Amino acid sequence: MRDTEIIEILEKLLENETDMTCYVGAMGEFDALCAGAVRSLKQRHKDKNIALVMVLPYMQQKINEYREYYETAYDEILIPIELAEVHYKQAIPARNRWLVDHSDYLIACVWRDFGGAYNTLKYAKKQHKKIFLIERNKTGAQ
Repeated sequence: MRDTEIIEILEKLLENETDMTCYVGAMGEFDALCAGAVRSLKQRHKDKNIALVMVLPYMQQKINEYREYYETAYDEILIPIELAEVHYKQAIPARNRWLVDHSDYLIACVWRDFGGAYNTLKYAKKQHKKIFLIERNKTGAQ
């Protein structure tokens, strides 16, 4: 997959900003693509305060096993306190709603009319968030 379109969107958003916090779910291919785009942006705009925050729905063993990697790859690792009492089967949708609630924009790649990404997109629309929808074929997603 290519991150070109994501970088273009982020560059446009950064034009009038000196600070930007980018939340990623870090649980799928598109999340990884977005994280890479943010890292690229950080390299090109060292004069700006750009933070890459991994938001998890619950604690995961991989964070302890690969602590050094995650601490260098992300500026912060966050498990929202609001998710502490959520049943693990509902934690990912709850985390996705948290991401929408704490963001001004959503960059999404949704190609089905069902599932977690689709439900998150619907929720973001209801919350009147500015949405940048990337078409599947533009990212090369399968």
